[in-house]
Amino acid sequence: MTAIPLGVLDLVPVSSGSGPREAVAASLELVRRAEAAGYTRYWFAEHHFNPGVIGSSPAALIALAGAATERIRLGSGAIQLGPQSTEATVAEEFALLDAAFPGRIDLGVGRSGLATGGPSAPATTAESVTAGGLLIPEPFRFERIFAAPKYRTLGALLTRGEGGADFADQIETVLALLGDGVGAGEERVALGVAGAGPELRLFGSGTLTARLAGRLGLPFAANYHSAPSGVLVSVEEYRRSFLPSPRLARPHVVVSADVVAAETAERAQELASGYGAWVRSIRTGVGAIPYPSPAEAAAIAWSAEDERLVSDRVRTRFVGTAEAVADRLETLRDATGADELVLTTITHDPDARAASHEAIAREWAARG
Repeated sequence: MTAIPLGVLDLVPVSSGSGPREAVAASLELVRRAEAAGYTRYWFAEHHFNPGVIGSSPAALIALAGAATERIRLGSGAIQLGPQSTEATVAEEFALLDAAFPGRIDLGVGRSGLATGGPSAPATTAESVTAGGLLIPEPFRFERIFAAPKYRTLGALLTRGEGGADFADQIETVLALLGDGVGAGEERVALGVAGAGPELRLFGSGTLTARLAGRLGLPFAANYHSAPSGVLVSVEEYRRSFLPSPRLARPHVVVSADVVAAETAERAQELASGYGAWVRSIRTGVGAIPYPSPAEAAAIAWSAEDERLVSDRVRTRFVGTAEAVADRLETLRDATGADELVLTTITHDPDARAASHEAIAREWAARG
């Protein structure tokens, strides 16, 4: 297989000792450098009320990034829809972005963890390694995160009332609004999207969203970076369920990966050293902390329980020289049959983060 396109997934991380203003500036610098390096897509994740990641509004960040770039596709990875979400507002926002940046907007949508309790665990629970060497760890039980006291407050802030449309109905509504509209006659409501409009794709870590994406003939993005245990199950279910649509003739899979590259393996490991503490803060239900420096990470106390809590994420991150990271990306590509890969990187030093993406892009292009 030849090298497939690479994209960037940006959480807009805040480094310890800095703040939101610096984080936004670093992301805008990164999207400019990613475009110059040859990345094809740049997506913003949605997270709320976390001191260490500030991607609360992908639409706003896309608008900022669009003004700073010329060609790279921009999108959400992903908007989190729950039963009480206003999918019509989401469709309107991204239709507006498409009007401003025609042919460049991706609308990535996933199920809100506040509504679902997080991804469902795959039926297979034993750790395994594919024939090509890709680690598929035991599933992490997300119930622990969403049972934390903070998430009760988040649920009250970010959702209203009970009931509402289920996820499949919400996606059908978004598709209709971006197409011929909803309702008939004088009651009809449509967005009047010119051209192709924003490209809708679904993000998921389990089988339900994968099956829906397949049934609707939509592109699908699978999360190896945040829920690695479910990646093979979800892409298999997506392909098995896929029905050709006017939007897509054959399945299209994007797979995410956490990566850090540097000039030496030792330097890459140093840059990546804050990752375990950062993941621990998320998985204990506290919320993402500002990303620690290597010195701060070295001073953090760890227990055996802490190690177990973050093991699947730490061991499935690709860290090393650009050549070593590209080797692991080839393994991920081959195991999943991905049509594209999207890379997320967090380091305390924003310039090191951008340099990592640039080095991987150079190495990947050389293999094409």
